[in-house]
Amino acid sequence: MFIEQPARFLRWLYPTAIWRMSRKKKVVYLTFDDGPIPEVTPFVLDTLDRFGAKATFFMVGDNVRKHPEVYRMVVERGHRIGNHTFNHIGGFRHSCREYLENTDKADQLLHTNLFRPPHGWMRLLQFKLLRKHYRIVMWDLVTRDYSKRVTARDVVDNVKRYARNGSIITFHDSLKSIDKLRTALPESLQWLEDQGYEFRSLD
Repeated sequence: MFIEQPARFLRWLYPTAIWRMSRKKKVVYLTFDDGPIPEVTPFVLDTLDRFGAKATFFMVGDNVRKHPEVYRMVVERGHRIGNHTFNHIGGFRHSCREYLENTDKADQLLHTNLFRPPHGWMRLLQFKLLRKHYRIVMWDLVTRDYSKRVTARDVVDNVKRYARNGSIITFHDSLKSIDKLRTALPESLQWLEDQGYEFRSLD
């Protein structure tokens, strides 16, 4: 549970970040990290269309540079875009200056007020500086679809076990995830729909 749902100390560490939306409505917020990837993102978009679902894609700037047509596809289908740095860099491995410059470089392509740190971590000073310009979005549920240690069934089970009102659910439109996503994404969305959840992008 430490991985699938963030521990309280993490929420305390970044208190003004968005971890979960309103608990009052039966709504979940689908998010996808690390794209856009031509081998993966179109499948995700087609699956979302099947369920009439809107999502938020936290994109790596360099992937947008390499695949602008896929980026445009996401935007044209009405989904939200978030910044995930230009090179998917970790905050602890880079100075504040390097981290902010990399984020700004991505925003020259993305033009968004949403930011999610790669790996879910960053230095406190990086957090304090970025929150002046972005709404920093974390997550309430990580499906772990990127992990070699889990199966598609495990991904679906994580959704079933941890999804709740207001959950910000994180999948990945990445090559590491696609073998599981082909089964787990439609099954997860079908289960959420059957439970009466509405899908929304982050506003």
